Amino acid sequence: MNIDKGYVDAPVDPALDLKAEILRLKKEKGAAVLAHYYQQAEIQDIADYIGDSLALARIAATLKEDIIVMCGVHFMGETVKILCPEKKVIVPDLNAGCSLADSCQAPEFGRFIEAHPGHTVISYVNTSAAVKALTDIVVTSGNAKEIVASLPEDEKIIFGPDRNLGNYIKATTGRDMIIWDGACHVHEQFSLEKIAELMKQYPGAELLVHPECKKPLQIMASKVGSTAALLKYAKESPCRQFIVATESGILHQMQKDCPDKEFIPAPPADSTCACNECAFMKLITLTKLYNSLRYELPLVEVDSRLIPLAKRPILRMLELSDKLVK
Repeated sequence: MNIDKGYVDAPVDPALDLKAEILRLKKEKGAAVLAHYYQQAEIQDIADYIGDSLALARIAATLKEDIIVMCGVHFMGETVKILCPEKKVIVPDLNAGCSLADSCQAPEFGRFIEAHPGHTVISYVNTSAAVKALTDIVVTSGNAKEIVASLPEDEKIIFGPDRNLGNYIKATTGRDMIIWDGACHVHEQFSLEKIAELMKQYPGAELLVHPECKKPLQIMASKVGSTAALLKYAKESPCRQFIVATESGILHQMQKDCPDKEFIPAPPADSTCACNECAFMKLITLTKLYNSLRYELPLVEVDSRLIPLAKRPILRMLELSDKLVK
């Protein structure tokens, strides 16, 4: 057994019932498994909790288990470790990165902040612990617009790293925002032309769009929102068909919640594939999850000096979200 590749590389009997073994190990070790909506269907189905970034952050902050396995990308594991530094936090494959987080490195972002003094720094949760440590308030796509709108109207804001989400919030709130020039490669790749063709093919379908997508798609959308918001909208809408412009993993939960409705994945521009997937999210497999529980590896580590600095803006987000919901 070794973890040199970023995950536990150990032989697994091909006859082993992985799902049964994962359930057994969870119970035996007192572990909780969290999964993002973008994970593979079989990972979502075996997780104790599934959700978007906001829901998973809320859940992580309340968990009593000593071992938390985050089936998601690396920054999600870091967020759990920041909220629960005393616990073992595992991501089954540490290679599960994030192009959006990579587009905003802490040294460059720190210089960007220094060049614009007097601004409140708001960072998307899709960032490293080091970037969160430079931040005043962390947000998710599910609460960013409401949190920005709750701040004083004359407040000057730096928003990073997603330019599409930032510009969407700026346009809808009218706030004074300087926006970091970062993006998610998955949401940037959706093809306006191919989606327009789908809308002709399914004239009664509603278009559901994540705010990390480009502005033309947002304008065309019936609903712009986080994965959780799009799922909620699909459940409540009387429409029977939906074209979904976000990572295709969410379609699994949409179909489970709405078995009588049809969900059509929006395609990327540069592929013959009919759906748009995040290769990082799909790195987590049942085998890697099983081995991570078996060996309690690989662990997510965050510099202890960063934890209190990065925790403060996350707790601020949760505090503001609670107030806004009420």
